[in-house]
Amino acid sequence: MSWQTIDRKSVADETLGPGLSDAIKDKVRSFFPRYPSKRAALIPALHIVQDGLGYISLRAMRELAEVLEIPPSAVIDVATFYTHFWTHPKGRKTIVLCRSLSCELLGGKQVQEAIERKLGIGEHETTPDGEYSFMTEECLAQCDHAPCMLINEKLHKRVCPEDIERILADPDNDRLDIPRSDLYDAPARTAGPATKDREPTAVDAGEQPPDTKAT
Repeated sequence: MSWQTIDRKSVADETLGPGLSDAIKDKVRSFFPRYPSKRAALIPALHIVQDGLGYISLRAMRELAEVLEIPPSAVIDVATFYTHFWTHPKGRKTIVLCRSLSCELLGGKQVQEAIERKLGIGEHETTPDGEYSFMTEECLAQCDHAPCMLINEKLHKRVCPEDIERILADPDNDRLDIPRSDLYDAPARTAGPATKDREPTAVDAGEQPPDTKAT
């Protein structure tokens, strides 16, 4: 395997891609109190950047390095190591198919072939209309629901090749059925009032609360 060499000094301005907005920078900074150093916040910061821009551009890497006060090479190393992070534009919806042993044994490869055949793209590619991108990941931690895949953050369980046509035709195939965690959707919040002196309740002890219905 050979790695592409990037000379940041000679890259054309339009190739650098979008930079970080003030809102993205503020959200990255809101994570600093959670970590022992700014550098330690790099991975959540990359998630924030990708959520905000759709991918992590060269310009975003450079500006993120300034916010975290680390060398740009440190940002590039991490952003290009994990397959979850995209360094080129991706579609509005990203299909992530699990390629773990459980999914492979139960037909994951055939599901991949059905996706690529239907969309006309390969791994880490995007459809011409910008609607879908496709990739695989080593494990989505849903082995009991194999084969499984994500569309953005929505999990699709026990997917068969015959299901792909129906799933891709559903405009809500990426809509979550449960509320999303506010880990990346809300700024860091200050700790609430201390509760160590609070009297334990029946719920704390794992008991069912008393029935308060009128008899």
